[in-house]
Amino acid sequence: MTHVRKLYILLCGFEILPKTVSTRGLGGRFIMSLPISAYLLETESGYVLFDTGYDPQYSRNPAFAANIFHHAGRVPPVIHAQHEMEHQLAELGVHYADIGHVILSHLHFDHSGYLKHLKHARISIQRQEYEAAMLDDPGRLYIAADFRDLGLHWDIVEGDWEVMPGLHMVSTPGHTPGHQSAVVDLAESGRMVLVADAGDLQENFDHEILPGGSVDDEAALDSIRWLKDLAEGGTLILGHDPVAIQTYRLAPEFYC
Repeated sequence: MTHVRKLYILLCGFEILPKTVSTRGLGGRFIMSLPISAYLLETESGYVLFDTGYDPQYSRNPAFAANIFHHAGRVPPVIHAQHEMEHQLAELGVHYADIGHVILSHLHFDHSGYLKHLKHARISIQRQEYEAAMLDDPGRLYIAADFRDLGLHWDIVEGDWEVMPGLHMVSTPGHTPGHQSAVVDLAESGRMVLVADAGDLQENFDHEILPGGSVDDEAALDSIRWLKDLAEGGTLILGHDPVAIQTYRLAPEFYC
């Protein structure tokens, strides 16, 4: 029996990016508005947050925006008030203090932004991802201020693992060294596979197209195929697909 009562999909803003970021070598002329997603699970043992979105302070502070985005030829994400984590949690009657467990797919800036507000929580992450992010120069998609020297309660895991009945994490490396995805089994909605950044778009899975960014192409393709198998008879939830996001029930609506 599943211990997960509800799944909320949180739309945390949008990134303006070339399509080649999502589909290797394809769509070079196209610019997309990719949603940033996080997921709140109401469970028998409390709230679990899978990924934490992007901290809008980096877009609103000119010095931050220039250093992190403009100098790299990127556009800062667009975050409106209704996208902010505090606003969405408040709509659900939830506070940061109510969230006792955070699970990270990986530590790129669009997934780790609100960790600074969750210092009290257990933070679960794959060992390879933790080690990669803690390098002196982990790469431009990691913002060290989101996760370093904050006194976070790290919970280092390795490989596939069960959080609780109805919530399993699966190792899906490729996009980053220690990327992981979530498999949620719900009483009414059935199996929902939260792929995170293993594949941004439906076509990554339909046509087995590699993501634009990968540290290991073979692993990335294996992860796409594994997630497709896991979602057989269920639903793939694509956190960055601009078309799919319009079909989902977004918080305060939920799946159960």
